[in-house]
Amino acid sequence: MKGDYHIHTYYSDGVFSPEKIVDLASEAGLQVIALTDHDNVLSYQVAKEYIESKNIDLKLIPGIEVNTLYKEYEVHILGYFPDVTKPDFKTLLKTQQQARIKQTKEILRLLAKKEGIKIAFEDVKEMVAEGGSIGRPHIAKAITNAGGTSNVMEAYSKYIHRDSPVYIERKTVSPFDAVEVIYDSGGIPVIAHPYDIDIAEKLIKELMNCGLRGIEAYHRKHSPAIVEYFSSMAENLGLIVTGGSDFHAPNIMNGQIILGKNFIPEWIYEGLIKEKQNIDMAG
Repeated sequence: MKGDYHIHTYYSDGVFSPEKIVDLASEAGLQVIALTDHDNVLSYQVAKEYIESKNIDLKLIPGIEVNTLYKEYEVHILGYFPDVTKPDFKTLLKTQQQARIKQTKEILRLLAKKEGIKIAFEDVKEMVAEGGSIGRPHIAKAITNAGGTSNVMEAYSKYIHRDSPVYIERKTVSPFDAVEVIYDSGGIPVIAHPYDIDIAEKLIKELMNCGLRGIEAYHRKHSPAIVEYFSSMAENLGLIVTGGSDFHAPNIMNGQIILGKNFIPEWIYEGLIKEKQNIDMAG
């Protein structure tokens, strides 16, 4: 199965609708995709209904990417096949959404107070689909739109980082909580793009105690050597390997959805399905 298991829509920080993603994936020759928006699962039903209405030959895996913090590290946890009706899973989403809103409002308040950059919360909120996840990319874009910086990258370098006087850290759940909630909901918890974390191996072993079941070894930022490193680690630890383009927008920086069929092995799909069956049997 040619697949891509890490894709974002405009329900988080992607630029395209779920329907557009389905069309692009189908045109690229992909046979299966997972929509993994940050801290919400709303795009799945939209894409599912679109696939059915258009009779598109494309499998859709329910997915999510949960943003967490551990010490000074930002750790992203992917979840596949979670039961979104489970109370703890719903609470996780609610907690994450509230944290995003609180962070955004605080940063906007400080921008106005300390930098004289006035941005209405509604101007940021309208950048995502209804009920979607507001995040730092939207704040950076709003700063640029308000004339606070000449471009989004400048907004990041001046305001969207820990050392900025207007930046407030988001009070997210821990990666341990995210893994446990996904696993307890019948989902497959996977650590995303682990190359970003220099304590990855130690953290992965600790997360396994909470139910971590996979490592995203294939990612557009991972060189062949990094892919091999994390694939070997997964094999040694008895974890599955996943991969995805981490697509956000159609440019080099944010990944190309057509890359999925070029660098993500076809056997990953079978691994995900088998792991889901194992979790269901164990549950």
